Amino acid sequence: MPEYKLLINGDWEASETAKDIKSPFDRSDVGKVHFAQKAQMEEAVTSAHEAFAQIKKLSSFERAYALEKISSGIKAKKEELTQSIVLSAGKPIKYSRMEVERAVNTFKIASEEAKRIGGEVIPLDLSAQIKERWGLVRRFPLGVIGAITPFNFPINLVAHKVAPALASGNTVVLRPSSQVAVTSLLLGEIINNTDYPLGGINIVPSGYEAAEVLLNDKRVKMLTFTGSPAIGWGLKKKAYKKKVTLELGGNAAVVIEPDADLEFALPRIILGSFSYSGQICISIQRIFLHSKIYGRFMANFVEATKKLKMGNPLKEDTDIGPMINITAAKQTEEWVTEAVEKGARIIAGGKRDGAMFEPTILENVAPELRISWLEAFAPVVVVNRYEDFEEALKGVNYSIYGLQAGIFTRDLKKAFQAFEALDVGGVIINDIPTFRTDHMPYGGVKESGFGREGLKYAIEEMTEMKLMAINLKN
Repeated sequence: MPEYKLLINGDWEASETAKDIKSPFDRSDVGKVHFAQKAQMEEAVTSAHEAFAQIKKLSSFERAYALEKISSGIKAKKEELTQSIVLSAGKPIKYSRMEVERAVNTFKIASEEAKRIGGEVIPLDLSAQIKERWGLVRRFPLGVIGAITPFNFPINLVAHKVAPALASGNTVVLRPSSQVAVTSLLLGEIINNTDYPLGGINIVPSGYEAAEVLLNDKRVKMLTFTGSPAIGWGLKKKAYKKKVTLELGGNAAVVIEPDADLEFALPRIILGSFSYSGQICISIQRIFLHSKIYGRFMANFVEATKKLKMGNPLKEDTDIGPMINITAAKQTEEWVTEAVEKGARIIAGGKRDGAMFEPTILENVAPELRISWLEAFAPVVVVNRYEDFEEALKGVNYSIYGLQAGIFTRDLKKAFQAFEALDVGGVIINDIPTFRTDHMPYGGVKESGFGREGLKYAIEEMTEMKLMAINLKN
């Protein structure tokens, strides 16, 4: 079985503890991943802290060049990284390959953004008593960034933390999800093979006790976390003196108006509902479908859903692989059963086999049920019929989450109405809420967290504004 050690200050360091990683699909061996002890996490922070003195002085060109080389390195190892995602996350190979391609682009965009971190000149003579004074504003890196990432995008969610941090002259201590840490450590090999200064990136899978070093150590200036709300809000409470960004859960909804292009919408809805078994923060969980098109759309939606192929994620034609573990699949089964007992109807799917859960469509679900208003993180969608657009928008807002929402309509006025009314971080017009490009601002409101990702916007989060005021008279 391959063995993966910790990356600390450019060296591969063994730990007293290691975890055997198994495939969610067939429980086959993926690799043995070393787990950092508390002292090793502290060593990683020290490494990043000391490296910052050198890295913050790198020119824009040097940072951009390093990121371009990382992007090229990912591209060169595309298939190896793809295989690691399939095996450890159970993500079908066609989606795993797309994720690696996105990571190539994420680092490439970051290399461009590294050249565009500018500032502004401010006239300070706006009162009668002040003359010949100007202000220069510039952004400076914070220092050590503590990054904690989840299982569902093993390389691209890591890229969304590491790439902007390096672009802006920060250093990173990355604590990836243990289940998919192999992919992060392969990325570490790629970064190590560039001439980026040692200690700039440290990758340390760990348990909770060691991870708390990132919360408590004063040398860590910012914590960027993607994961569950229960953990994320707890981290923020403990790291109250640090800058914190949280990308937490979602319960994405889509509204389909009668004037929508249904031929375009249908395959997009299928993709947004069921790709990677719904284990995406902006996966479609609720569909609001106008009564005028309800019967026609539903017939096609159910037919297309039943054609999705479940099975081995290593096969190119597999659409639906396993959920991350049996526990997640059992929770989904429990929530669906609860909904049926309260009057919901299963229109498609609904069955579990180990960690596999069929793509499932539910009707007649009361909005207060867990499968409707909490985050399912599963291949399950709840379909609601509506008559009035404003009523549908209120339905979308009936959730503790607010990450993204989708609206299919040709009515520009309704598009702007949704933009104004929806309590979400992003409104996607004529596409699914699952749509995301890696340079757009991305983040949520309510229980979905706060702060923004997307290269330019993450760089703003990871830097601090500093003013220099100049008196030209003296």
